[in-house]
Amino acid sequence: MTTIVFTGGGTAGHVTPNVALISRLRKEGWDIHYIGSDQGIEKELIREIGVPFHAVSAGKLRRYFDLKNFRDPFRVAKGIFEAYRCIKKIKPDVVFSKGGFVAVPVVIAGWLNRVPVVIHESDMTPGLANRLSIPFASKVCVTFPETLGALKGRKAVHTGLPIRDELLGGDANKGLRLCDFVRGKPVLLVVGGSQGSRAINEVVRDNLPSLLKRFQVVHLCGKGNAVAEYDRLPGYRQFEYATGELPHLMAMADVVVSRAGATALSEFLALRKPMVLIPLPLSASRGDQLKNAQSFAQNGYAEVLTEERLTGEELVRAVIGVYERREAYIENMNRRARQDAAGAVIDIIRRFVAQKG
Repeated sequence: MTTIVFTGGGTAGHVTPNVALISRLRKEGWDIHYIGSDQGIEKELIREIGVPFHAVSAGKLRRYFDLKNFRDPFRVAKGIFEAYRCIKKIKPDVVFSKGGFVAVPVVIAGWLNRVPVVIHESDMTPGLANRLSIPFASKVCVTFPETLGALKGRKAVHTGLPIRDELLGGDANKGLRLCDFVRGKPVLLVVGGSQGSRAINEVVRDNLPSLLKRFQVVHLCGKGNAVAEYDRLPGYRQFEYATGELPHLMAMADVVVSRAGATALSEFLALRKPMVLIPLPLSASRGDQLKNAQSFAQNGYAEVLTEERLTGEELVRAVIGVYERREAYIENMNRRARQDAAGAVIDIIRRFVAQKG
């Protein structure tokens, strides 16, 4: 039996592509394990799908002064030791990393155990965790073709980003029934990310009277961010997060408002959903979402509204504008061939398993 260890965590975007790969490999009878952080979102998401989960220590390397910067290198060292022992016991044929700081000790431990390591980079430019991991990797899969120029040598290959097969099987009518929406009035889907977004949540709710004149609004607001008083508002439905309902909610959407994480963008592109993107600003990120959003805007898939320009008036204008020009956005997306990114990544994984065998 072929055995694989997955790693990656910190945000849902570092986990859901792994879930897409796990779903396919399970059908082929692979023995699958996951190594992550005990405190990360990956623990909950992976245990939900019944994959053995192994927790290791992890530290975050910050670009700013913080007393935790003196402690976390020791946590990383401890994590390498724990991951090394775990991988030595599991004896996987390959390690696959989706990134995040928990992945760094696992990647290094895989290399120390002489196990082939395949990494996936979601964003236009590699994040710090993946930059630290790349020297220990056998191959680096990337979402954007532009990323190939940022990686030297022959390690990098453009695969796209694996998305869950079930997202492609959503039923718009089921989505309408879930939300008690009517046919014939367009639907706006608002996604703030797995943790929600205070800025997006507030501007959407403050401008619901204007939005509800033109749209029915389904709002994924993040865990703990639901506000009970809005539950009685006709044409508006809020979810803290969605799992089984998500394919149906996405299927019924005519326009999406979202952050610009690479996983979400790849899902919306696969589903041909016109987008208004509100990327995380430089003050809250390394700028990866700004670059992702810029790429989608240049390709004619989305309009970008920076958080500095995020007002109710601008949001309503952008959403209506994208909806009215939706056919042009969809036509641009249709020009891009649909990728089976999960299949491409699995083919690469298989090659390393075959070489090891």
